[in-house]
Amino acid sequence: MIAKDIIDLLKKNFCLNWNGIHGVSHWSRVRLNGLEIAKNNGANERVIELFAFFHDSMRENDSYDPLHGKRAAKFIEELSLHFLGINQQEKEQLMTACKHHTDRLSDTSDKTILTCWDSDALDLGRVGIYPLSERLNTNFAKQDSFIKKCYARSILKP
Repeated sequence: MIAKDIIDLLKKNFCLNWNGIHGVSHWSRVRLNGLEIAKNNGANERVIELFAFFHDSMRENDSYDPLHGKRAAKFIEELSLHFLGINQQEKEQLMTACKHHTDRLSDTSDKTILTCWDSDALDLGRVGIYPLSERLNTNFAKQDSFIKKCYARSILKP
């Protein structure tokens, strides 16, 4: 569960529409996707939850913003371990996952980071894109039935 203090901090610093395509409903679906994958592969659920809420929190617009992941990582770097409720290794995982969630430039086999990336990619239906299994990293996320489930919940309803 994400602490109210973290939500309050994110809401204070988020400059886009809180309910928009990169806002809290997206973060909540990314969290659900990630936790479902983690139940299968043993990835760190705390890091996944934090990733879900921080990864797009420093966006400056809803379109092309290639530095938003780096800004999110920098924002996380400034927060205390105690505030985040994690240790230093988990903080490093979180920062790497956020920093590279759109460019995937980090050469990693870390199941927690890969789960973070998949959890976000599985929510592309909100922008009219069906997730492709070949662009996912974890075996569970690549399952057609799971992709369909995530896609169905990601489609924004008017």
